[in-house]
Amino acid sequence: MNRTTLSLIAGTAALAAVTGFATLNEPATPAADTAKAAAELPVERTSLVCPAPSTSDLAETAYTSFTPVTKGTSGDGTAELVAATQESADTTDDAEGDDTEKTDKAGETDKADESDKADKGGKDGKDGKKKAEKPVLTPKAPGTPATGDTSGGEAPALVGTAEGKFAPGWTVQETTEVAAGSGRGLQGFTCTPADTEFWFPGASTAADRTDYVHLTNPDDSAAVADIELYGKDGALQTTVGEGITVPPHSSEPVLLSTLTDEKQDDVTVHVNIRSGRVGAAVQALDDKLGGDWLAASTDPAAGLVIPGIPKDATAVRLVAFVPGEADADVKVQLASPTGLITPAGHETLHIKGGMSTAVDLGDVTRGEAGSLVLTPTDRSAPVVAAVRVLRGKGADQESAFIPAAAPVGTRASAVGNSAKGSTLSLTAPQGTAKVKVTASAGSEGGKAVSRTYTIKKGTTQDVELPVPDGLKGTYALTVEPLTDTPVYASRTLAVTEDGVPGFTVQTLPDDRGTVAVPQADEDVAVLQK
Repeated sequence: MNRTTLSLIAGTAALAAVTGFATLNEPATPAADTAKAAAELPVERTSLVCPAPSTSDLAETAYTSFTPVTKGTSGDGTAELVAATQESADTTDDAEGDDTEKTDKAGETDKADESDKADKGGKDGKDGKKKAEKPVLTPKAPGTPATGDTSGGEAPALVGTAEGKFAPGWTVQETTEVAAGSGRGLQGFTCTPADTEFWFPGASTAADRTDYVHLTNPDDSAAVADIELYGKDGALQTTVGEGITVPPHSSEPVLLSTLTDEKQDDVTVHVNIRSGRVGAAVQALDDKLGGDWLAASTDPAAGLVIPGIPKDATAVRLVAFVPGEADADVKVQLASPTGLITPAGHETLHIKGGMSTAVDLGDVTRGEAGSLVLTPTDRSAPVVAAVRVLRGKGADQESAFIPAAAPVGTRASAVGNSAKGSTLSLTAPQGTAKVKVTASAGSEGGKAVSRTYTIKKGTTQDVELPVPDGLKGTYALTVEPLTDTPVYASRTLAVTEDGVPGFTVQTLPDDRGTVAVPQADEDVAVLQK
């Protein structure tokens, strides 16, 4: 018997001894009990991405950030919002040295020119690295909003990072007013974390629409994205939609109409990230009906809620899509202030697999607060959905989008509110819920106040907002359900300029301010010397 065989036998015997010992000394506490003991602790770092706000010289953009006061945070922390192009010193040379393909605003692909890079490096600094820019905003303390602003069409995409006491529930709002031109009106977007997959039902390649999908890469390595378009008859034939490289610390606006020759009113956009991660959003601009940001729908699910359709909506268009080949039938209901009702003539919606399905619901809210509730029937499949909402009449119309949303969960915030023009909608489709709403201190002064509301099962309420005592500047609204019943929420900002009712709607999903941390104890009993 050779030495190798003896070593194998000895190793096997030792492993058997250790395994047998571990089995005989199995901890008395089951794994399930350990999971139950997991503690909810505040997150220590939050990163957000804000797309470039506008290409209009008439654009006026306001940024507002807010962190709710959270128990258990450390006394230290920082937060700032800076240009996405601000690269870290140790990765700039590598990033700019890559001979990667870039996609420009028209969706066309070109090789990066090395001489241009050299010129750019010399312009930015002697070592070719980006110079640090002044943050757009820097919060001073949790519980008080911080604001910043910019104007014109050259404002870049932004990346925000909050650490320590500023991280749990950090929320940033980008709100832009455009006085005239395509997309005129009010455009708003709640900045989001970078991710790897996004669904945008409600986009368009029609002649009167100019829709861009903005891809912003906040990381030190390149990301590669695929953009797929789905119309009423299925996937649209696209060009240059695959393998779009988004360089580190950059943003690429891709014009949807350059990806396909087909002109369709209702298109679902699927953004899939092959490598890396990005922040993604669709900017939908209409020549006559204003424009707004279309945020991603919540993850595909058999049932969905689209919260907070304005009560004075003059037209509501629902767009739904089923990923994959399976068809779906969903029951369409409106959660009104008095309960769930079925829109006449739209009791159910049949959605063919892989095809965008749209239906006009007209003035479905009829002067009352409302939310759309889509529930599965016998034929169910995961669905994504969004609505396009119009307010006003004739030439004085403005549009906004509301995607299907996740429930508020533990807590959510909406920032950038003023004393007038803000509406908070709450809906509880499955059961009666109690909700605490806190109005923060103002960005320039004021004292926080809170109120508690009861939302009856199957209803939507536009609640009377608490306003901070002695309010100066803007304030944040923080929503905290006090019961286990799922609550969905959205906030509407509205302004009227020259008779045109500008507005924008943002949903309020959970702010992911806490994370479950399992309890773990060191146990060396399973080891053998």
